[in-house]
Amino acid sequence: MNLDHDQLTTTIRRLALEAGDVIMNIYNSDDFDIKTKSDSSPVTEADEAADALISTGLRAAFPDITLVTEEQSDSHQLRGDTFLIVDPLDGTKEFIHRRGDFTVNIAYVENGVPIRGVVYAPAKGRMFFTMPDGHAVEETGDLDKDVIGTIRPIRVSDPDNSALMVVASKSHRDQATDDYIGKYAVKDMKSAGSSLKFCLIATGEADIYPRVGRTMEWDTAAGHAVLTGAGGRVVRFDDHTDLAYGKDGYANPFFIAYAPSVDLKEG
Repeated sequence: MNLDHDQLTTTIRRLALEAGDVIMNIYNSDDFDIKTKSDSSPVTEADEAADALISTGLRAAFPDITLVTEEQSDSHQLRGDTFLIVDPLDGTKEFIHRRGDFTVNIAYVENGVPIRGVVYAPAKGRMFFTMPDGHAVEETGDLDKDVIGTIRPIRVSDPDNSALMVVASKSHRDQATDDYIGKYAVKDMKSAGSSLKFCLIATGEADIYPRVGRTMEWDTAAGHAVLTGAGGRVVRFDDHTDLAYGKDGYANPFFIAYAPSVDLKEG
């Protein structure tokens, strides 16, 4: 597909920032509506408003590319190995409890591989995305919607396998995860919500993130793209092959995101 990657970068970055404004307006209000989806997970008016904004913008800019988004179940029936995929508010539980660890995620998957993406944490003011050539950056400063400001290239760590920094889920930590982490020599451990965990590895703030639990492709694609653009990898937990996208139902197996110098252990 002959996609203009400059247009892709500016569009997904701008839409993430615009969605972040919508989300924060609701986050900072006295109260907001919370509903329960068919899979018993929560959804708020912020999820729905951000999804509407992002979907409208992506369909206008890229009408010929399949769009898959968490909040539109009809899109989950679409199939292909090249598509845009969106989680308009990843970390809804963090949002509901006003913990700040939630993100806007937009990614472009080509031939089953997430090659471009943006992860924006509006409550934390952190913005990560891939440039048109695929390398990952973090933008700081005012985050003007129309002009990319101060950016710095980000790169995974060259970790010391005798003193690893591990990041794990804030809301989905369990014994299986702790058992796997126990196979490593851990210097310190931090918890984070949503796709921020991928970004912490991309910046070198952490070395490895094992996920022994359910996730969907829209939860991981943008963070996966940013991490890849910073030199990292995301592999299946069971056989350490690259995590692929466009799977039936868009459900992920367990996986490990890491800096490649980490000496991976078997599950």
